[in-house]
Amino acid sequence: RPGSRRFHALTASVAATWFAGAGRVPRGRTDVVQPLVAGAGAFGVFYGCALVARHIPPLRRAITGVLDHAHHGSTPSVALTALVTGVAEEVFFRGALYDAFGARGATAAYVLSTTATRNPALVLASAVMGTLFAVQRHRAGGVQSPALTHVAWSALMLAAMPRLFPPED
Repeated sequence: RPGSRRFHALTASVAATWFAGAGRVPRGRTDVVQPLVAGAGAFGVFYGCALVARHIPPLRRAITGVLDHAHHGSTPSVALTALVTGVAEEVFFRGALYDAFGARGATAAYVLSTTATRNPALVLASAVMGTLFAVQRHRAGGVQSPALTHVAWSALMLAAMPRLFPPED
């Protein structure tokens, strides 16, 4: 349930599992500006798509479902959960899985793992962002670039999207 301690505990457990399961991963180049700009650019694309999606009932419901946690939870705890989980995803999927299965395999696993949410908006976002993160991992040689992009994108999404998609009570 959104805002519940159980949600945060389970999400923290998943993040801890991804961190632990990743082992040592390459950090890659240490450029900070490019990944942050990429995160802001990705946010801009998603924001533009959201302006259209909010007028399409099935998409609006899917996105509102994702944002229930932002609407009903504590803003700092939701933000911390999202940002830490985002970094954990990058360490695992663009770290260990990327090293084992390459860009396509890691991205496919990322999308497949997101299907467990049963939310088409998250699955679509995982395909788009997973591809971007894999390209960044390839170019930067490590997980720092995709992790920074993921953090910037997630922070901007959390800051802006709840206002576009108010709760459907």
